[in-house]
Amino acid sequence: MNLLYKSTRSNEKTATASEAILKGLADDGGLFVPTEIPKLDISMEELKDMTYQETAYAVMKQFLTDFTETELKSCIAEAYDDKFDTGEIAPLVKAGENYYLELFHGATIAFKDMALSILPHLLSVSAKKNNVENEIVILTATSGDTGKAALAGFADVERTRIIVFYPKDGVSEVQKLQMVTQKGNNTSVIAVQGNFDNAQSGVKAMFENKELAEQMKNNGFQFSSANSINIGRLVPQIVYYVYAYAKLLKNEEIAEGEEINVTVPSGNFGNILAAYYAKKMGLPIGKLICASNENKVLFDFFETGTYDKKREFILTTSPSMDILISSNLERLLYMASGQNADRTAELMNALKRQGAYEIDESMREALADFEAGYASEAEVRETIRSLYESTGYLIDPHTAVASAVCSRYKRAHKDANKTVIVSTASPYKFMGNVMTAVDGKYAGKEELLLADELEKISGVEIPAAIREIMQADILHRAECSVDKMEETVKQLLGIHE
Repeated sequence: MNLLYKSTRSNEKTATASEAILKGLADDGGLFVPTEIPKLDISMEELKDMTYQETAYAVMKQFLTDFTETELKSCIAEAYDDKFDTGEIAPLVKAGENYYLELFHGATIAFKDMALSILPHLLSVSAKKNNVENEIVILTATSGDTGKAALAGFADVERTRIIVFYPKDGVSEVQKLQMVTQKGNNTSVIAVQGNFDNAQSGVKAMFENKELAEQMKNNGFQFSSANSINIGRLVPQIVYYVYAYAKLLKNEEIAEGEEINVTVPSGNFGNILAAYYAKKMGLPIGKLICASNENKVLFDFFETGTYDKKREFILTTSPSMDILISSNLERLLYMASGQNADRTAELMNALKRQGAYEIDESMREALADFEAGYASEAEVRETIRSLYESTGYLIDPHTAVASAVCSRYKRAHKDANKTVIVSTASPYKFMGNVMTAVDGKYAGKEELLLADELEKISGVEIPAAIREIMQADILHRAECSVDKMEETVKQLLGIHE
């Protein structure tokens, strides 16, 4: 089967997987979605003995059908290699009554490594397939983790440049240091004087600007995206869930066909959307539990059917979820509307113009697979402390949001399904907040000085990513206002009016 992709906002054009990866965003501003979700064509009996790399091929070949077996296996082998500090790539750890899927063993100690390690390879193959001669400019906004993972993935990749915008005061100290110390002749990092939504809206506006696209083309460039709006980011994430289920089966924690629940800390909605796609492929997932922090725009949406970004933006200890515009939710709306591109476009236009939209009852019924919850900052601290004290297992604030929401859901619904909680970052990435949660005596201490203490209490060795930034030079100091983002990109690329 040759699987094609179309925009969430129009049914007119289709694209191959490689074309969709290259473009990042559809011409009409919509997101690329597969024309259908393929079914898993391999048995759980086979999957349970597969490595992560083998599982990745089994899943991704069904979505990236214009890649040859050699091309795709090569991309997977180059992505999931010894840059990960565990041979399993994504270990599944039981702590208390839940299973934590650790997605933070890559080069930047956050889950974004899992998809962004492979994206540069997918993009390079896609460029060759489509005879692209322009230099590809990866343009991305980050709430903390995507930026560094994308920079690490694309650094010094031939015929690419990468420009990352991050909110100046909206990332952790470690996240910031990881970005501003990034080496690579093709890398640029700019602090935006605003929040993540400002940065993300600025990047989207550039993707949708036809005049800018023409100027780029005339100067030998074209944009692509490393954000989870790129289907090349979303497809590799589906693998997590298939792999986790197979491991539970192999370890005899579940019986074949037994449903599990999945709890995902969510900001931009890409990771949990990948779980939804996995369920549509036939993976036995019961509830998809969407966990928000105090910026609970997704929780409110699932509770009321109204998405309203007109609210206070709160800076929390889980900055990668400090988001009010969840881009990937558009893909879910498209599915919930019965693949109605006109309806999806209408909702997205309402969000852009009025800052809110409301879905009807039939669409709400189509979201029955989802549950939602949110955790306050106090609950996050208490979850980190109590899990550590009862099990010795230490989690970061994003994972703690998911753990707190999972516990509340189980109490409320008496749901006995075994649950996989997606652990999206190493505790070392947010040392100050993690250590303060464990013991208030660490409050206010310089973050990087806490690494030795964290190593002592967790028994987990300080990751290479932390040791590197302790000695690294700051290489990127640029910043700009939101209204100067386009001008900044033109200057970096040497494009003149």
